[in-house]
Amino acid sequence: MPSAIIADDEPELARYLRERLAVHWPELEIRGLAANGPEANAMIADEEPDVAFLDIRMPGLSGLDVARDLDGVHVVFVTAYDQYALEAFDRAAVDYLLKPVDDARLAATVARLKARLAGAVPAGGVPPDLAAAIATLREHLPGVMGGGAASGRLAWIRAAVGQQVKLIPVDEVCYFEANDKYTSVFTAEAEALIRTPLRELLAQLDPERFWQVHRGTVVNLAHVAATTRDLAGRIRLKLKSRPEMLAVSRAYTHRFRQM
Repeated sequence: MPSAIIADDEPELARYLRERLAVHWPELEIRGLAANGPEANAMIADEEPDVAFLDIRMPGLSGLDVARDLDGVHVVFVTAYDQYALEAFDRAAVDYLLKPVDDARLAATVARLKARLAGAVPAGGVPPDLAAAIATLREHLPGVMGGGAASGRLAWIRAAVGQQVKLIPVDEVCYFEANDKYTSVFTAEAEALIRTPLRELLAQLDPERFWQVHRGTVVNLAHVAATTRDLAGRIRLKLKSRPEMLAVSRAYTHRFRQM
């Protein structure tokens, strides 16, 4: 019977993956859930699983660190971040799943793992469909959230919209807003979520086009229609394609004095 461990520092996501694997691969035995890198290392040494599903950003050791010394264990990375994909495949990962995990992608991953375990793919080899996916990543990833475009600025953001994960052109974003551990992405038609903190995101945006206007808000100037000022001197931004007004904190009002 094939076996696996799951390592993720968010327990609810680890349990969710275990539940979906039970649907797509009922004969797979999940031998444990690890909450960090050192636990994953110890569990792999104790349980000797065939497969390790590893989050990348974990306390203690990253998933990439755990995978570095593995021998004979098929690794699938499950993460919210795009930027490690090429390094993951360079380490012979079987697949790279982005959270939230889509059922269709998980089913494809299970098929790849079964092929590996059956010996249909040589150790270290890459199936043709996955090779094509890696080629696409190499071509497009530099402009996707986390990779940074050639200019060092983002061109696209991968974000969750309901149950779907979509690529959103940065030009279409009206504004970003900090939302607990997530960042909300507002376009003219929808709201999406990404797991990148606003501070980290801001460093990857073009500072000529995206201005921080509040501790928790970054606006795309191309989507600002007008500014208003109340009797107390507080500034609010009117957007071209959304009804809400955005407050500008006093720390940033100087940027709008000429507008």
